[in-house]
Parts: sequence; C-alpha cells; structure tokens
Amino acid sequence: MLIVQKYGGTSVANAERIKAVAERVSRTAKHDNKVVVVVSAMAGETDKLIGAAHQVAANPSEREMDLLLSSGERVTSALTAMAIEDLGHKAMALTGRQMGIVTDAVHTKAKIEKITAEKANKALNEGYVIVVAGFQGITESEDVTTLGRGGSDLSAVAIAYALNADLCEIYTDVDGVYTADPRIVPEAKKLDKISYEEMLELASLGSKVLQTRSVEFAMKYNVPVVVRSSFNENPGTLVTKEDEEMEKVVVSGIAHDVNQAKVTVMGVPDKPGIAAKLFKGIAGANIVVDMIVQNISGDGRATDISFTVPKTDGKKTLKLTEDIAKELEAKGVDLREDIAKISVVGVGMRTHSGVAAHMFETLAKHGINILAISTSEIKVSCLIDAKYAELAVRVLHDAFELAKAA
Repeated sequence: MLIVQKYGGTSVANAERIKAVAERVSRTAKHDNKVVVVVSAMAGETDKLIGAAHQVAANPSEREMDLLLSSGERVTSALTAMAIEDLGHKAMALTGRQMGIVTDAVHTKAKIEKITAEKANKALNEGYVIVVAGFQGITESEDVTTLGRGGSDLSAVAIAYALNADLCEIYTDVDGVYTADPRIVPEAKKLDKISYEEMLELASLGSKVLQTRSVEFAMKYNVPVVVRSSFNENPGTLVTKEDEEMEKVVVSGIAHDVNQAKVTVMGVPDKPGIAAKLFKGIAGANIVVDMIVQNISGDGRATDISFTVPKTDGKKTLKLTEDIAKELEAKGVDLREDIAKISVVGVGMRTHSGVAAHMFETLAKHGINILAISTSEIKVSCLIDAKYAELAVRVLHDAFELAKAA
C-alpha cells in the first residue's frame, strides 16, 4: 500500500514528539508499505515568524511573508527525516518545490494547480520514506507560496491524489471528528465515519479538525481520508462518500466559529448593481464572504447590507468597504468582531423537516438572539453574540440528543 500521513503542529511540537512520529512512520513502513509523510511547522513556530515579521515591518509584503513562513515546515521535514533515518530507514525530506507542487500566484492563500511528484516517485521506488514540507508550493515563475492556515492538510490530500495513494491519514491532537468540540461538550461522541459533504460543512463552519479546502479536494477526487490522533492508537474517523446509513442520522454535529466579523454598510441606495459593485471589490482582494443579509428601508429607497468575513480579514475588509461605500454614497460602515456562528449539520436534513425550527426554539429558550441565518441542504447556521457561543453549542447538542450518537 501507498499511505500518505500528515502530522500537525502539536504532533511535531518538539524533539520528543518528532521521534514519536518517526516511530509511528517506521511501524507503517515495516508492513511493506510505501510511506509519504507531510508535516506542519512545530506548534507555535508560524506565529513566532509572523511576530518577527511585524517587528521589522509594519506591513510586510505577502511575497516575503510566504518565503518566511514556509521555513517552519522545512525545518520540521528535515528533523523528521533525520529521526526516521535514525530508526534504520532511508528517508528524504522534500520542500514543496522539490515535491513539484505548483500553485497560482495568490500569496498567503495559493491554490494548487498541479503536482509533478517526479522526484518523490523515483525515491519511493528506491525504498525511501518521503517527508514533505506541507503548507507550501511554488509558482510557475518560481516564487514560494503558502496555502493558508491549515494548508498542510491540503498538501497531504493533494499529494495522496497525485501519487494515487491508497489512504491519506491526517494525524492531529484529537481522536477523530466529534459531534461537537469535546472541550465544550465533554459528552460529545466520536463519529466512526462522516460524509465528505458533512465534513466540508463542519470544516467551513469552524471545526478545526480538517482544513476546508482539503475536504473539498478529497471530495472532488474521492480521496479516502482518516482523521486520527498521533498521541494514541485509537481508530479515527473515516471521511468518505455518503451512504444510506448516514442519511438516517438527521444531525451529525454542532459546529461553532468565533473567528467571525460582521461588516454592515448602512444607507446604501437601493438600485441595481450596488451589491455587485460592493462584493466585486471585496472578492478582488481575495476576501471570502460568508453570510449576507440585506434589509430594505421602509420607504424602499435605501438598504443596509451586512455580511461576514473571517475575523482575521475584518479590519482589511472595513478599510476596503469604507472606500467602496463612498463611491456608493452609503451613509456609513460598521464592523463587529464580537460575534460567533453556530451551525447544525447532517446529510439527513435533506429528508427530515423541522431542524431549523428546533434550533431556533432552543436558542430562544436560552435567551440567545439570532443576528443572521444561512442555510444549505445539510446545514443551518445562525450568527449570535460571541459571549453565548459555548452555551449555544451545549444546548443544541442536548436538544438534538447527540450524546446518544454511535
């Protein structure tokens, strides 16, 4: 078998943890498996590098930031390869460039365009364990790029597809995918398997188990993914295609995301093309917009447009939106960062009614006001005050009886 294993920052946090990873890789390789290991930077290293950048420059360029931040994963890949070699295996560390990961030129949020993997394939056939620095790639013009927060997950899934791997294992500090964050809901249950669609919703709604784009990639190319803990031998959660058994469960999990900011453009003239101009400008800055709510004034002449973006993009979005708002002759722009998004997710919602009503009733019963709502076939999300986020997760987990999940 060809197995791709990805280890996150907490799994390679120090020399002791890197040695533990090497031992796990060694055990896998001894069963006649070809192994490719993808590693993140050691826990906290990326934040240290970001801090260093802002000590020397008020607004460091995104191109130079990519070159700087990619170094964290390179350090880990070299150390991990050394540790694997120390256990008697041939090992080779590769950067994103050496792996042949080619991306577009959008620095800090690059998208993978292709993976050549020539060097890796040759080394695998020669009996090497390959250790790849995750989170990074290179443009056609040979500039280093990074794939955004959690990008090593995407590296692993994309490499698994490029190498036609039999399995992609994502090792982290949790045993798998739970019905809710077990730090908030101690009785949350681990799921044995979950559909790509449910995992995609959970990832996009705040679950930090897998990066959203990695799930999109796995779903598009049908890459089998298992989420496991690197701290024990417990079986993980299989992320796979939807089946009939999954459809019987109405709600699979509760997600929460406190990394949200709400921008409101007030008093916008209500005429065709206004929303298009506003969101085209925001999209041009590579800012991802989530919820959008529009309220028409009583006289029908003006409207307020509210939308959410990641909190990390909040101030950048505010400045951009203020500039656009002047062109639109809007009355003003407001930014709120004390908000959270709470979501219920389940493929069974396609064939069962009443989920939204039950969610709204539960939140109302506990005095939690809803600021905005968005839905899809398999999820309902509500925007609420951030101070109620953990309470909302707990009461919704109880309301949908998820502690009884398999």
